[in-house]
Amino acid sequence: MKKIFLTMALLACTAGIMTVSAQKKVALKVSTVAQGAESKTVNVTKDKKGYITLFDGKNLDGWRGYGKDHVPARWTVEDGCLKFNAGQGEGGDIIFAHKFKNFILEMEWKVSKGANSGIFYLAQEVKNDKGGMEPIFISAPECQVLDNENHPDAKLGVDGNRKASSLYDMIPAKPQNAKPYGEWNQVAIVVNNGTVTHFMNGAKVVTYKLWTPEWTQMLQNSKFSEAKWPVAFQLLNNCGGENHEGFIGMQDHGDTVWFKNIKVKELK
Repeated sequence: MKKIFLTMALLACTAGIMTVSAQKKVALKVSTVAQGAESKTVNVTKDKKGYITLFDGKNLDGWRGYGKDHVPARWTVEDGCLKFNAGQGEGGDIIFAHKFKNFILEMEWKVSKGANSGIFYLAQEVKNDKGGMEPIFISAPECQVLDNENHPDAKLGVDGNRKASSLYDMIPAKPQNAKPYGEWNQVAIVVNNGTVTHFMNGAKVVTYKLWTPEWTQMLQNSKFSEAKWPVAFQLLNNCGGENHEGFIGMQDHGDTVWFKNIKVKELK
């Protein structure tokens, strides 16, 4: 019996060593201020499949507020999750301060009852003519995060294009398979040389191509049209800027939401 327990212990130990050895630390450069150069190095974990951990459930290294040099107080780490807390205190959207070009982004999210949020990609930090910042959502496509049953936005837009995992106000997520508030949803966003795909809970729900006549027409049919919002139209029509790259971010919409297991794999 002792031999059996010893063998099991050795196997468990070996498995643990193999798991650790399958991961390695890599350095990423991040910016520390709005529109600043990526000058600070943060060490992140990369697994054997090439996924980089952006949030390890312990700290917010590499993260800061959009247009800020720090993480706003209402974004906290709680029980291994990145949480936005409804209520008082400094809020604002949050970004991982390294620009990504072609990638697979994966994470899980859940919302409180009636909550709204979003996941941004290819975001830019853009100043307005008053010295402040333009909102993040007019430079970045948004994968919607929503309590479909209890938030009024689910009934707005066209054909459900403001429901969970939709390309906000442009393409509805179909099938619409979001779980109710309080339950975790798994999402993946693939950006690969202009082709973008949203996945939710194992299903492909949105696909489209950036920087095409079709993309421009989608913008013209949305709240971001040239007539309704010229600055937004210009930024989104050229989202990612000259290099077609940008930040990954999450939205402060005033409601309590949670994110976890945030990781990204860079593609060629």
